[in-house]
Amino acid sequence: RSVVLVVADDGVGGTDPSAGSGLTGLQDRIEALGGRMSVDSPAGTGTRIVVAIPLDGQTVARTPAA
Repeated sequence: RSVVLVVADDGVGGTDPSAGSGLTGLQDRIEALGGRMSVDSPAGTGTRIVVAIPLDGQTVARTPAA
């Protein structure tokens, strides 16, 4: 059992979590809860973020972005 959140937009894409976009801090917080986050953001096609956080405190399987 887990909570899954998907956030997507149709913007310009091309985000780089390692470039200080704030996504790294968010990912750290999610992983501290035993969850996983994936970011798919090809340039020119928008961004899609998928977060899965377990309800029982167990680590969840990696969730694909697509």
